[in-house]
Amino acid sequence: MVETVTGTNRSAGVSYDEVLARDSHPVRDILRVTNPLPPGPTIVDPKVYYSREVHELEKERLWKRVWQMACHEDDIPNVGDAIKYDIADLSYIVVRSGEDQFHAFPNACLHRGRQIIHQDETSLRNFRCAFHGWAWSLEGELQEVPCHWDFPTVTKKSHSLPQVKVGRWGGFVFINPDPNCEPLEDFLGDIDAHMTHVPMDRRYKAVHVAKRLPCNWKVAHEAFAEAYHSIATHPTLLGSLGCANSKYDIFGNFSRALSAHLVGSPHVPKELAEHPYMDATPFTRQRHELTGNIYERVAQGRVKVTTTDNRVGYFDDRGNHLDGAKFHADIHLCNWVGGRLVEGMDELPSNVVTGDWADKRAKAASVRREALRPTLGDMMDEVSDAELLDPIYYSLFPNISPWGSFNQIFYRFRPYGDNPEECIHECLFMWPAPAGKPRPPAAKMQWLDLDDDYVDAPQLGHLSKVFNQDTLNLPYVQKGLHSLKEVIFANYGETKPRHFHMIYNQWMAKE
Repeated sequence: MVETVTGTNRSAGVSYDEVLARDSHPVRDILRVTNPLPPGPTIVDPKVYYSREVHELEKERLWKRVWQMACHEDDIPNVGDAIKYDIADLSYIVVRSGEDQFHAFPNACLHRGRQIIHQDETSLRNFRCAFHGWAWSLEGELQEVPCHWDFPTVTKKSHSLPQVKVGRWGGFVFINPDPNCEPLEDFLGDIDAHMTHVPMDRRYKAVHVAKRLPCNWKVAHEAFAEAYHSIATHPTLLGSLGCANSKYDIFGNFSRALSAHLVGSPHVPKELAEHPYMDATPFTRQRHELTGNIYERVAQGRVKVTTTDNRVGYFDDRGNHLDGAKFHADIHLCNWVGGRLVEGMDELPSNVVTGDWADKRAKAASVRREALRPTLGDMMDEVSDAELLDPIYYSLFPNISPWGSFNQIFYRFRPYGDNPEECIHECLFMWPAPAGKPRPPAAKMQWLDLDDDYVDAPQLGHLSKVFNQDTLNLPYVQKGLHSLKEVIFANYGETKPRHFHMIYNQWMAKE
């Protein structure tokens, strides 16, 4: 590492404001808005990540009361299409009940509690319980009770399905089980002001992958919420991502991070930053940008590491020593180079570029601008380099992360079943829908279990390798939390987790 305490309130190197100042195109004012979270410290009790008591309290004070994204409208495109939305051990139905109408209900028959649907359904005319045949309309009105004479107290008024509040934003359907909740529009605040070029409702769901992870949902959510972890977890990004100089802001129930692409991390030693490793290839040969050691793929699960003093050692894709000189090898870079690859990744040529960072950004943005022009037209001439290149990612409480501008990523994190130490990480790609053409159908979700690799979902492209690095840490985090007295978050670089816990504590304190 090249930096510990600097005596200043920011890392060395290029600030994000400087990046915007040298943009080749006009920059929207919203990117220049500065609204940091007041300094901490933010201290969190580790029990919130594994306690059964906290998990049960979350059901009552969070999941039964907060607005949460349940599905995309395109997941249920036709009248009678219904999706089962589960959160912890709670289950709900979301149904398209009209051409432009949606309803939601608890997923439980009012007779004996059998789930009304146990899988997503299409073309329903009503809901009929498979146990005893009770039926309801798509709007939840009780329609039929076999042997109704035997239930003299059961009426449409008493046994129609209880309504769950429904809201819509950007093509997504949100639900809130609390009948006294604030309107979704108030909860979202001014988030639409941040997404003017390609609003979410102009996008379609091109990819949907969900993976079960061995950690609490908040552990996973926080792992994807800041750029600070790039220093250790993503050595492959340090040459191109201004991780430690990201800009963070808060806005009501959501927060924002902006990280500069093609600028480089200030943590890279000067002698390495000034001499890029020209023999690097995207997934088979990389230099560690902190140590200078070279990592080369020999075969799947076997990596050759050459140190700066010419020692050679061989390691597996988890950084375990196999042969040759014995020294410490970086687990994340071993995984990147020696782990499984999507077909064709091992044949990709070098992608190392040199030159002034502003020139590199302008050239890369120009390529992206022209690639999007057939879909979005001449509006691309008004788009800044920042919005075409940079990770601009939002976190909307409690558990979704829509990326802004022209980045397609959209995350959701939620508990896996009733286990506080497992969760589901979902990644959606929300692509701009072609103007003047029929809207493409929504991608079906691909499920990856605990032992599956993200590269089993090749539609994720290179992000599958990034996600493998991210999630390598998570089982070790979950285990370590049981031995920890407190969790501490950085004042600025971990603004987004701090902001999450600020709002989370408010909800968990409500009786």
